[in-house]
Amino acid sequence: MNNNNILFDIIKSSRRWLILIIAGTLFILSQFYRSSVAVITPNLIHDLKLDAWELSTVSASFFYAFALMQIPVGLFLDSIGPRITMTLLTLVAVAGALIFSMGESYYSLTIGRVFLGIGMACNFMGTLKLITIWFRPKQFATLSAIILSAGTAGNIAAATPLALMVQTLGWRNSFVTMSGVTFFIVILFFFLVNDRPGNQIISENQGASRPKVRDTLQRAKILFSQRDFWIISFSTFCRYGIFASVQALWAGPYLIQVAGLSPVTAGNIILLMSIGMIIGSPVTGHLSDIVFTSRKKVITFGLFGMSVILGILVFLPGESGKVTLSVLFFCFGLFSSSGQLMYAHIKEQVPHENAGMAMTAINFFTMGGVAVFLQGLGFLMKFLYPGTSLGFSAFKSAFIFCGICLAVICVCYTFTTETLAMKKDYR
Repeated sequence: MNNNNILFDIIKSSRRWLILIIAGTLFILSQFYRSSVAVITPNLIHDLKLDAWELSTVSASFFYAFALMQIPVGLFLDSIGPRITMTLLTLVAVAGALIFSMGESYYSLTIGRVFLGIGMACNFMGTLKLITIWFRPKQFATLSAIILSAGTAGNIAAATPLALMVQTLGWRNSFVTMSGVTFFIVILFFFLVNDRPGNQIISENQGASRPKVRDTLQRAKILFSQRDFWIISFSTFCRYGIFASVQALWAGPYLIQVAGLSPVTAGNIILLMSIGMIIGSPVTGHLSDIVFTSRKKVITFGLFGMSVILGILVFLPGESGKVTLSVLFFCFGLFSSSGQLMYAHIKEQVPHENAGMAMTAINFFTMGGVAVFLQGLGFLMKFLYPGTSLGFSAFKSAFIFCGICLAVICVCYTFTTETLAMKKDYR
């Protein structure tokens, strides 16, 4: 009997790691699709004659749909379960990739991106839900950090690898291919993933009763009345909105149209932004946890660094060379990585029972910021320079605006309450 129990534990342990890998792969695909417009902007401009406003709308539509889906996604994960929810929504994304690949106008491309945003909206939260079900609570922080780091592979794939694929297959066939890959992964997910382990004795929280609606509303009222919640929300709205809008769209046309680099070289530099983020995440985490025992100091320094980088780009000549641009864009990703500490900062600001709501709300502002900045910058550039909306002067104005926004939130963030330094027993 003991041998049977040991065998069951081994099989169960292997199963949960397989589930984590497949679910994490769906999150990587989500990261790929959100950043996939940047390196194909020359193709869209050439084939469909899109301007800055239309490009920004096409790219931003993914993030609008993604952000608005966060509320129903939470309900679906709790009521239907991650297996069915993630499967059905990812199939919507498969349809979105196909619609995008066949798009012949600004409108059809936007519809395709909306479907992609809806379809990919569940894959991060769904993976976190599966971690809470299949793994012990003490493993959650480590595994969620691993998933976030692994997701950066999607951003990397949307840079140089996508540029090379587009050179070989064309941008339409590339998205048809990725839709096939996504379909294959989601079918594997459907057949290999369960919502519950066989014995259902994994998570200490599975037996907890669901909160009443009145309690939830009361907690929301308390959360939304806190000053720090709104400062952190506005900060993540601007910080990630600016970073992701540059990474997902504006870096491509800037490097190709203004700096005169090839699409592959531009893809390499966009890849460096992701590498900067990968390197910076553990570094800023260590600085925050161990060196400074402070969330606020590390976050504000990162915001200041992003603002400085944009200021340098404003005064940089149009064709500055790939080495200089590579260093600047790498540092932009490096400084931006400190913003991930905002999730920990807000979680430490609220009681444990409010932590989930606070994290979801922050995620809404994070993704909403990308949509607003993507489209807002496109509107600004076209409004100021209607004839040359993708020229150097237009990008210079956009960088000035973003730099001012980052400087403002950097100052605002100094008024938040420090959390980590007050925890004397923190280990």
